[in-house]
Amino acid sequence: MEIVVGLILGLVAGTGIGYVVRKSMAEKEVASAENRAKTLVQDAQREAEAVKREALVEARDEAFRLRSEAEADLKTRRGEIEKKEDRISQRESALDARVNSLDRKEQAIEAKEAEIQKIRQELDRVAERARTELERVAGMTAQDAKQALIEQIEDEAKRDAMVIVRDVEAQAREEADKRARKIIAIAMQRIASDLTTESTVTTITLPNDDMKGRIIGREGRNIRAFESATGTNLIIDDTPEAVVLSCFDPIRREMARLTLEKLIGDGRIQPARIEDIHEKSQAEVEREIREGGEWAVLETGITDMHPELVRVLGRLKFRTSYGQNVLRHVVEAAHIAGMIAAELGTDVQLAKRCTLLHDIGKAVTHEVEGSHALIGAEIARRLKESPAVCHAIEAHHGEVEQRTIEAVITQTADAISGARPGARRESIETYVKRLQRLEEIAMEFDGVDKVYAMQAGREVRVMVKPTDVDDLQAEVIARDVAKKIEEELQYPGQIRITVIRETRSNAYAK
Repeated sequence: MEIVVGLILGLVAGTGIGYVVRKSMAEKEVASAENRAKTLVQDAQREAEAVKREALVEARDEAFRLRSEAEADLKTRRGEIEKKEDRISQRESALDARVNSLDRKEQAIEAKEAEIQKIRQELDRVAERARTELERVAGMTAQDAKQALIEQIEDEAKRDAMVIVRDVEAQAREEADKRARKIIAIAMQRIASDLTTESTVTTITLPNDDMKGRIIGREGRNIRAFESATGTNLIIDDTPEAVVLSCFDPIRREMARLTLEKLIGDGRIQPARIEDIHEKSQAEVEREIREGGEWAVLETGITDMHPELVRVLGRLKFRTSYGQNVLRHVVEAAHIAGMIAAELGTDVQLAKRCTLLHDIGKAVTHEVEGSHALIGAEIARRLKESPAVCHAIEAHHGEVEQRTIEAVITQTADAISGARPGARRESIETYVKRLQRLEEIAMEFDGVDKVYAMQAGREVRVMVKPTDVDDLQAEVIARDVAKKIEEELQYPGQIRITVIRETRSNAYAK
């Protein structure tokens, strides 16, 4: 349409211009031009109409296509929505069915719970009646029955535990026994010690009984001066040609012994002379203490030790334990510890040092209260010994749990030195009491028939009733007896507990 209008305007403009310019020449052609212009306008209009119709047709076709596509898409979406609505409806139906089913099940459960509650109440009533009847028949209350059941379960648990312990011990023995026997045997064979025991002498032999009067002095002044100077008690009784020194401190007793022997040898006994001789004896004992400590450290090859520790070691020369000289004991134990450490591949010098110092607390136990192991550890700490040495000292009797291999070696060497034949002895009274107590402890257990303490108290044989005790219970009794002996008694070395369960069958031929 716009093209047609443009053409018309162009023709009009051209005609006007031609008309002005060639007015005279174009008058004849005006009519024809107008006709042609009309024709052109008509053609342009027809073309414009045709273009318009084509455009309208195309627009209608496009609109129809778009509408069809939209309707098809809408139909598809409606179909999907309908399917989803169907699925949702189905799910709602299923949920409703499940809810109804759950409601029914809940009601059934509630009914069953009510029924179970009734049954429980009935069972409680029946159990109560049964318990009452059982108590009446058995003559035992529920608490007594419970206690009996607990004891039975405890006994069964002990039996099961003993089976496990026996298996574990068997496995451990297979791996450790040979090695342990070898190490200890080597250490014991290599150490050379006398089997004789030593003791501090407290009885002084006199040349004659007249010396007793001279020792007492006029109105007892000599004996009072002697006891005041030495800090000991001098006992003069009817024993012929002998007097007895009594003092808890072994060093004071040794000083008093030397003093009295010198006075008796010199013959001049008077208060001033007593004090003079005692001072000389004191200096002599101090020299022996120093020499004893130096001998100990040189004998064990440990020279880098505090002088005060050397002096404390020397004081052990006058200390005995069950008749065994403590200084010789620690030196002997140090050698054993060194051999064990060498076999185990640990520090030999550290093991020997720990063992050499393990009993230094015994040098001052009469001055300080407490266990000699803890006292010795405190002395070692004060004199700047290493923590490993202090720990081994305090742990060698079990006051402190052992945490190092040196502590174990120290305890082992101490036990070997104290348990060897001839190392220690004790008084007859203490020995008899210990044997009696060993037998009493073993007789306290159920099922025990007879008890015999043998080998100077180093073994206890326990005879049990075979009808009351089986093999596993016999092992439990052995362990329990050993544990109770460890808790209640003090003894040198170790004690072996042997439980014997014997069954005999007899028949007679007639």
